[in-house]
Amino acid sequence: MKLLFDANLSPKLVRRLADLFPDPMHVSHIGLAQFTPDVVIWEYAGQNGLTIVTADSDFVQLAQERGAPPKVIRIEKCDFRTAEVENLLRRNAIRIAEFEQSNSALLVLRSAIAFVS
Repeated sequence: MKLLFDANLSPKLVRRLADLFPDPMHVSHIGLAQFTPDVVIWEYAGQNGLTIVTADSDFVQLAQERGAPPKVIRIEKCDFRTAEVENLLRRNAIRIAEFEQSNSALLVLRSAIAFVS
């Protein structure tokens, strides 16, 4: 699973999670600036086989309206530090791998639990 981190998450996650998720990207590294419309990021991710990782609820609505691809991993109530986001993704690596194989378009992660919708 190739992850694309949205602008609301730190670009440091690319380096920090490269050992677990191959070739992760951040929108800022591929020319999709902070003010790029979500639908443009959505289309880019879909065309390039990427899963969007975001704290933005707008991607939840796109996933519910359009389905996959791309898939979306939403970190809910993400008001914590980058290290905590990294740990959350690491703790849920198996769930994320299962999500990749599922027909679901959306995986929501919370600091303590995760669920697929």
